Amino acid sequence: MTRIILVRHCEAKGNTYRILQGRTDCDISGNSAAQLDLVSLRLRNTHIDAIYSSPLKRARKTAEAINRYHGLPVKTDARLQEIDVGEWEGKTWSEIERDYPEMAKVWKENPGAFVSPNGESMKEVYDRIWDGIIDIVKHNEGKTVLVTSHGCAIRNFLCRALGKTPDGLSDIEWCDNTAVSVIDFDGALKPKVVVMNDASHLPASLSLHKQGVMYENGV
Repeated sequence: MTRIILVRHCEAKGNTYRILQGRTDCDISGNSAAQLDLVSLRLRNTHIDAIYSSPLKRARKTAEAINRYHGLPVKTDARLQEIDVGEWEGKTWSEIERDYPEMAKVWKENPGAFVSPNGESMKEVYDRIWDGIIDIVKHNEGKTVLVTSHGCAIRNFLCRALGKTPDGLSDIEWCDNTAVSVIDFDGALKPKVVVMNDASHLPASLSLHKQGVMYENGV
């Protein structure tokens, strides 16, 4: 059995200011320091054999914080990056709804069919994040691996791990910053989701999700 501990990055500027950050390499912001302290303490005594991260700063800094207690090399993999939202990068949701009303409706109501203007489709993200993590599992058979990634990418991965096609993406909730999911893979690479989007280490004061902020506003 190979275990993946999948963690969303801490709060970043796109989350704080409610702008779509996608592939924009925003720095961490807002509640990030406190969130990183808490998630690193949560995983302090968890045995971890390897650490992989999206190369984007917000995910890499999350991996490095958790690594305070583990002292492992942090490997980056571009397949763990967030969705490329193309022309939506850096825009607020109100700007997107004004300028791209039809595709904004798809994002909200039928996200599996979403296609970024001059960016990625949701189906591309669904395949990319899956392929990246499956490769990590193959290279770390029998180990426990920490992976840090992004809200939309994680949503797609969990969708597939639960046996759903992209059409089932609406059934998967957005996760909080530093939320933890645990997925076990057997020798045939069949996944079992053990923990899903658990941010119990965060008090409401550090959780945009618990404050009712939708994560579509700052992936």
